[in-house]
Amino acid sequence: MRSNAAMTQELQSSKLEPRWPIVLTAMLVYSSTLLPGRVKVFPHWVLVLFAASLIVPMVALHLAPAKQRWLKLEKAAIAIFLAVAAFGIILDLKDLFHAMLQPPVGLTGIELLNSSISLWASNVLMFSVAYWWIDRGGAGSRVSGSQQLPDWRFPREDVDEGSVPPWQPTYVDYLFLAFCTATSFGPTEAMPMTARAKLLMMAESLVSLVTVLAIASRAIGLLGN
Repeated sequence: MRSNAAMTQELQSSKLEPRWPIVLTAMLVYSSTLLPGRVKVFPHWVLVLFAASLIVPMVALHLAPAKQRWLKLEKAAIAIFLAVAAFGIILDLKDLFHAMLQPPVGLTGIELLNSSISLWASNVLMFSVAYWWIDRGGAGSRVSGSQQLPDWRFPREDVDEGSVPPWQPTYVDYLFLAFCTATSFGPTEAMPMTARAKLLMMAESLVSLVTVLAIASRAIGLLGN
């Protein structure tokens, strides 16, 4: 007969938050690199392999019986995803600034605009996954109800305070948080509560600010001429 701990663990695994929005995010990050004239650090086959490495453990998490094993693989895949995506964004920014400062062999207005759109979207999607991954210990800890300190405080928590079961944010909430941070360059709905949350939002705002003010404005200027 299974122990109570095993049954509890299985019950918690059965309440996993749907992963399809994150799978869609990986596909969108890949699709954004297909824009014509887009500056790309990695070749397409690397991006396909990169997206597949994130999608496979998330799909298997809902299909395979060994949930805990796939949860560990998912965490590792997300960590690699975030590391490579951050590295790619930094290199993209470097290459774009280098091209902007090398007239007349630099990029055209259309190429700069496409690259800035892709870079801004990738920035939002990457940080949305990062926020979802770290807040309150991750999706698994949030579902299990473990009492970890929140990295962000959402208004819904104040409205539904005392509800049973307590309200928990999902990926869409973190996507909205990342979008607002990239467009307003600061907190709007959810307030950062920890140092790492504030540092992450600062980094996202900085990338968005550079992308919009420096690269997109330069692209619009070239198109106007």
